[in-house]
Amino acid sequence: MIISDLNKCQPIIGSEGTKIKQIFHPHNTMLGIGYSVSQCTVGPGKRSKPHKLKSSEIYFILKGHGILHIEDESSDITENQAAYIPPSSRQFIENTGDTDLEFLCIVEPAWKQEDEIIE
Repeated sequence: MIISDLNKCQPIIGSEGTKIKQIFHPHNTMLGIGYSVSQCTVGPGKRSKPHKLKSSEIYFILKGHGILHIEDESSDITENQAAYIPPSSRQFIENTGDTDLEFLCIVEPAWKQEDEIIE
């Protein structure tokens, strides 16, 4: 059994501009999983940079609210909602609230730097 403690995950700033805490990834579990799970944070009034990822993603909003942009579509998104982002889709998320926007990002197959394209 492997238990990951979010409080012990060291945050990094992703190339798309979000603060990321990597919870599970094939390189830190040794269980042979093929996906990754991260907690991401976008500050009030901020947004991630438009980008594409070769993998599919699911965003599950934990706190706050914002607007999720996927290709030519935009939608309000808030706590307890999830969104599917197809592979190779141009996307970004913006925080329209006055508190941090926090969400889980599940990527399958697992996120790799070389699979990300920042505009």
